Amino acid sequence: MRDPELTGYTPNLTPGVTPDDVVMVDTRKVGCDGGHEGPLGHPLVYLRIEGEQVTCPYCSKTYRLREGAGDDGHH
Repeated sequence: MRDPELTGYTPNLTPGVTPDDVVMVDTRKVGCDGGHEGPLGHPLVYLRIEGEQVTCPYCSKTYRLREGAGDDGHH
């Protein structure tokens, strides 16, 4: 059975498991390449925030939608 805390490629923040690295964003579509962590980071992935936040499956960085943001036409 699938872990209810994960949704495929858009895992949810799991307290005690994923780091508390939270980035506030204004759109539901975010690109993550690991930032400046290590010399190479990770491959660029685009994540879609379905609810209020999404966690990168590579680096566990969590992207949270700012209050009042995110009405980007669901594209």
